[in-house]
Amino acid sequence: MGESAARRATYDDLLAVPANQIAEILNGVLVTHPRPGALHARAASRLGAALDGPFDRGKGGPGGWVILDEPELHLHGSVVVPDLAGWRRERMPAVPMNAAAFELAPDWVCEVLSPPTIATDRADKLPLYAVERVARVWFVEPVARTLEVYELDGSSYRAAAAWRDAAVVRAAPFDAVELELGSIWTP
Repeated sequence: MGESAARRATYDDLLAVPANQIAEILNGVLVTHPRPGALHARAASRLGAALDGPFDRGKGGPGGWVILDEPELHLHGSVVVPDLAGWRRERMPAVPMNAAAFELAPDWVCEVLSPPTIATDRADKLPLYAVERVARVWFVEPVARTLEVYELDGSSYRAAAAWRDAAVVRAAPFDAVELELGSIWTP
C-alpha cells in the first residue's frame, strides 16, 4: 500500500500559531519562525522608510507605489508574509483598508534575510513569487550588509545587481532615487 497523502495546512492551522511566531503556508506546508530580531527589524524598517516618501507618498520622488510592511498575501493556496511589498498604483489605486490580506500579487517584494528565514526565503518563497509574476525581488542581508536585486526572466529570476556596505545605489524598480545602503545598517 502507498503512503497516504500528507494533510495540507489550513488557515486555521496558521491562526493557531502563537503570536510570537510568524506563520506562512508554502506549498501546503505550515512554516513558522520566530519574530524578527532587532537587526532584521531595523533593516526592514529603515528600507521601508527610505522608500515610503519618494515612492508611496511622492515626496522627493515620482510616487506611483503602495508600499506595505509585512502584508499577508494569499496567493493561490499559499499564505506569504514578505518583509516589504509594493504594488504599482495602476494595479492597486488605493489600499483596501478593511482587507486582512491581499490576493493581488505585488510588483515587488523585499525579504530581509536572517538565519531562521534564509532557506525559506530563497528556496520556497522565490519560486512562488515567480509563479505569481512578481517582477522584482530584493534580498537584504543585514549581517553581510548586502542588497541583491532579482528580476523575473520568463518563469524564474535572474540576478540583476548586488551591492554591499555603504554603497549609494539606484536599484530597480526604485531607481528614480538614490538609496544610501549605509543608512539601512545604521543602528
